[in-house]
Amino acid sequence: MGELAHGEIFVVDDDPAIREMLSLVLGAAGYDVICFADGAALLSVARTRSPICMLLDVHIPGQSGIDILKELRAQDYPAPIFIISGSGDIAMAVDAIRSGALDFIEKPFRGSEIIERIEGAIGAFSRRRDAPPSKTQSMHFPGREPLTRREREVLELIAAGCSNKEAGRELGISPRMIEDHRANIMKKLSARNATELVRMVLDAART
Repeated sequence: MGELAHGEIFVVDDDPAIREMLSLVLGAAGYDVICFADGAALLSVARTRSPICMLLDVHIPGQSGIDILKELRAQDYPAPIFIISGSGDIAMAVDAIRSGALDFIEKPFRGSEIIERIEGAIGAFSRRRDAPPSKTQSMHFPGREPLTRREREVLELIAAGCSNKEAGRELGISPRMIEDHRANIMKKLSARNATELVRMVLDAART
């Protein structure tokens, strides 16, 4: 294919039509696309070779997308992972986010939407990876359920006064996913509203 313009993207989907469509759309945008029809084929490659982004269907033969995320240790995987889900799979997609996926893309989707979401995620992932550790990452909230790394990133942006849209742009995820993270953070920390949440962050910063 010659020199790559943007890097490799892994696509994992058992539907050949989806694989072909994503290969064409992403290839036209300058990415080198490597497709897998099942999780076992992906895992044999992904453990030793990291793409710049991964698109993973929640329903694939053998291991589910959730199982794959857990095996990849998705919270620490060196590339953003999107879950591809049908409209009836929202609960599974949310479970995937908790297992380390960055966000989910719902079928049917437009090629232009995929490119926009991927480019935003890759840029945000790179910025966050290269940024110095934040104060929020080391904060502890005694007696509360621990936050995931992504929840801490969202909390940091909420505390800085970012809107859902601004926080989503910074992290490369959709505003509605920011809202889901915000709701989960408030539940874990027993905060009744955003003001109380910010106050808890300020109190934790002083300790």
